[in-house]
Amino acid sequence: MGSPGERGVLVPAPDVPLDDSLPDALRRAAPPALPEMSQPHVLRHYLRLSQENLGVDLNIDVGQGTCTMKYSPKVNDQFVRDPKVAELHPLQDERTVQGVLEIMHRLEGLLREISGMARFSLQPGAGSAAIYANVSMIRAYFAARGEAGQRDEVITTIFSHPSNAACAKTAGYKVITLYPDADGYPDIEALKQAVGPRTAALFITNPEDTGLFNPRIEEFVRIVHDAGGLCAYDQANANGILGITRARDAGFDLCHFNLHKTFSTPHACGGPAAGACGVTEELAPYLPTPTVEFDGDRYHLDDDRPASIGKIRPFYGVVPNLVRAYAWIMSMGGAGLREAAEVAVLNNNYLMAKVLEIRGASVPYAAGRPRIEQVRYSWERLAEETGVHSEDLGLRTADFGTHYWTSHHPYVVPEPMTLEPTESYSKADLDEYAAILAEVAREAYEEPETVRTAPHRSTVHRTREDVLDDPATWAVTWRAYRRKVLQK
Repeated sequence: MGSPGERGVLVPAPDVPLDDSLPDALRRAAPPALPEMSQPHVLRHYLRLSQENLGVDLNIDVGQGTCTMKYSPKVNDQFVRDPKVAELHPLQDERTVQGVLEIMHRLEGLLREISGMARFSLQPGAGSAAIYANVSMIRAYFAARGEAGQRDEVITTIFSHPSNAACAKTAGYKVITLYPDADGYPDIEALKQAVGPRTAALFITNPEDTGLFNPRIEEFVRIVHDAGGLCAYDQANANGILGITRARDAGFDLCHFNLHKTFSTPHACGGPAAGACGVTEELAPYLPTPTVEFDGDRYHLDDDRPASIGKIRPFYGVVPNLVRAYAWIMSMGGAGLREAAEVAVLNNNYLMAKVLEIRGASVPYAAGRPRIEQVRYSWERLAEETGVHSEDLGLRTADFGTHYWTSHHPYVVPEPMTLEPTESYSKADLDEYAAILAEVAREAYEEPETVRTAPHRSTVHRTREDVLDDPATWAVTWRAYRRKVLQK
């Protein structure tokens, strides 16, 4: 884009010679090929890009199953744009940031009440980082007991978030994965076979990504505790259980929340996120440093924690999202949190009833039983009868200005579609979304080529997926892309 000589702002550029100490390898052979454009053209470019987005502010975004894409109140954005928050610097003396430290301390207290845990760290920058913090604390706990070499296995389930297995593996653990029984719940007999003296922990999401809440969760925890292991509750799917059940009440030793999901801070295409990991009093010494403390007079950061696992990320956490989460919880109150959970469950089960009216759709496992805040559907029958796959249906929904998500791999549920309506959407919204799915399913049966070649109204149509399996083609920079793909 652009043309030579076109300018938005004319910046004086004095002719300053390069320092002779700069190595030749770091000197450009030619000036960078930056676009030369006027201000109006730059503005139009970015406004067009913004109009190509899908998101909760623009459309009925119930199709981000497991991502909890709820509405984020705009007043909370005003709070974090205030210079008192926006201009904070992480290297400021703590005496000058008493306000935000108080918010963080109060937010920890709210999360303690919501979860039943004794202490929290708000430092992790995402849910996966919070899971890794929990894995690291478990490792430190057993190291302090002299059992680190013996307890080298972590148990998880196939419908828990893959971050649980990934973080455990990254930390050096052997991962044992439990598959569902006939009703779709984690197989408790398989758990009994898996636990033993080598078990360090159980990492489990509940409700799982099927939307099913494990009714025997306390028994799962007891079995692992009896074997000497710890239990970590992945509460990224907590949106349907707020104020109804708590991690500690089920006996868990650790838990984590995704503040960018359950507590209404923007998900923002995967970031900026904010995780929060909670622990029992016994595990509190291992929390990441620093923790936020209050001595009755002022708030301060405590780095003097000899048993701590250290830092999970720089500084103290994603402060704007911590402020947003605090504001949302305070505006809702305890009764409001429970009402949000109840409405999310109501919306989810209403949408499930509408989807099950669509030809070719089904819900595997636990037939006739309600789900919590999401459902993993299957288009297996539609695919067998039409040759149209779930990915095709998802791409076609983009033509109607909305979106849905299939599932993370592996596709244990064949031809999956995962929807999570949250409490943010009205009955009319859900009816409209179900009508879009019904129309796309009709097309799959009556004019399948329309669906197979979708999307038709997007700037990008079909992307090549074969390159994702070939590391030789991966390019995380423009320079690497030119070399690997363009062969330049």
